[in-house]
Amino acid sequence: MKIGVPKEIKTHEYRVGLTPGAVREYVAAGHDVLVETNAGAGIGVTDDDYRGAGATIAGSAREVFASSGMIVKVKEPQPSEWTLLRENQVLFTYLHLAPDPEQAKGLLKSGCTAVAYETVTDEHGGLPLLAPMSEVAGRLAIEAAGAALRRYAGGRGLLMGGVPGVQPARVVVLGGGVVGTHAARMAVGLGAEVTILDRSIPRLRELDELFEGRVRTRFSTIDVLENEVFAADAVIGAVLIPGASAPKLVGRKMLSTMRKGSVIVDVAIDQGGCFETSRPTTHADPTYEVDGVIHYCVANMPGAVPLTSSQALNNATLPFGLALANKGFAAVLEDPHLRAGLNVHRGRLTSRPVAESLGLPCSPIEQVAA
Repeated sequence: MKIGVPKEIKTHEYRVGLTPGAVREYVAAGHDVLVETNAGAGIGVTDDDYRGAGATIAGSAREVFASSGMIVKVKEPQPSEWTLLRENQVLFTYLHLAPDPEQAKGLLKSGCTAVAYETVTDEHGGLPLLAPMSEVAGRLAIEAAGAALRRYAGGRGLLMGGVPGVQPARVVVLGGGVVGTHAARMAVGLGAEVTILDRSIPRLRELDELFEGRVRTRFSTIDVLENEVFAADAVIGAVLIPGASAPKLVGRKMLSTMRKGSVIVDVAIDQGGCFETSRPTTHADPTYEVDGVIHYCVANMPGAVPLTSSQALNNATLPFGLALANKGFAAVLEDPHLRAGLNVHRGRLTSRPVAESLGLPCSPIEQVAA
């Protein structure tokens, strides 16, 4: 199969779908790889590096899309890319369709087969292709919160870890999954006072053991959420329902109780965000203010560290991408984990959480594969 790697065009997105090391693996497996010129510039990789790995360089995205049986990307296709997709072509990338009806319409109209990184599963019930970017985003969330708390950025003027004799920032993490755990790691490492809220008692037990008492864990109820948000200097939104829109945990009324200059970082913004006042921002203009609270809602946070992110993402996606390249759509039918990743096939939605979030019908895979 010919594998196409276009250059990412989302604002300040510097990651790349395949690194030269991953290209070598595809070539060794007997596939041709076509990479758009300068696709790897954001991670310091040249066209000659890709040629050395066995790829061919294309002069434009149009050429990549027109010539390839499978497109491997990082971020969801942008409007100019929807029209380049076609029937029987496989798209393998992050999609985050639940809060994005226009993208969903574009993919459905194209007739392509779209497999979303964020809904591919593993034998443990995890999300192996979302996990590495969740790890990066969780760690970046604390860096973002620390920067936004500075006075010149509109924040309260707090140092995340304080200094001896001065109270550190109080960080509340909503959700104890991968993002929340890594956010808490960073915050604890900086010396902040950290509380994690979750609705799974077994997970709270795991977190209590993991952090050995260095974080507070609380079962998330309305009362607890209100109390913790009210007292927080920074709130990290790290809630995920695989494939579906994120629940709005913090409404405008609750937000208004926070101190002026406090910060929220909504890592769930790709899935619509878990704060009522959240809206997607970019690395070019990452923050805005509502009721005196600084909002950081960048929808592609790991794009800020593309070298780390591209390598981590490629490590995770490689075996699944090779399976798709080797077997095509048959790989989806054979592998229940890839099947969970299938969101769109030949003009129909196949992911129930996505379909329910968009208010559209869902077609079982047995039906679309017939």
